Amino acid sequence: MTETLFTLTFALAAPFWALMILLPRWSWTLRIIRSPLIVLPVLTIYAILVLAAAGDVLPAVLSPTLSGVRDLLGTADGAAAAWAHMIAFDLFVGRWTWLDSRERGVPALVVAPVLVLTVLLGPLGLAAYLGVRTRWRRPAVVRLPEPQHLG
Repeated sequence: MTETLFTLTFALAAPFWALMILLPRWSWTLRIIRSPLIVLPVLTIYAILVLAAAGDVLPAVLSPTLSGVRDLLGTADGAAAAWAHMIAFDLFVGRWTWLDSRERGVPALVVAPVLVLTVLLGPLGLAAYLGVRTRWRRPAVVRLPEPQHLG
């Protein structure tokens, strides 16, 4: 079962990455990616894997040591759970990157390689986007005046 869940993890996230990278201007992409629930299938796999191995996971995370985490990740269950953890967070960061880039008007051709980097090496993709986004300012929010009360 662990092998199946491991394989399924990225398969469930891949369509969302494809939308953001390959079809960034398609109207359905915005409708789909706007929802933070896109990470829910991967989070479900993570929960299944972690709950099934709770006896091994809890000691490793409640009192982490390098050898304890290494031993946990050295198991099939631990590695599959870590993979689901990474995929879920990378997808969430990719979603934020994509939404923020649209709001700022960052060109899709600039964002696409950053998203690929995020898929492959999550934190480096985030770092790249944090550097890239400084060139594009978020549009100013127009504040409407407060209503005047008569009386």
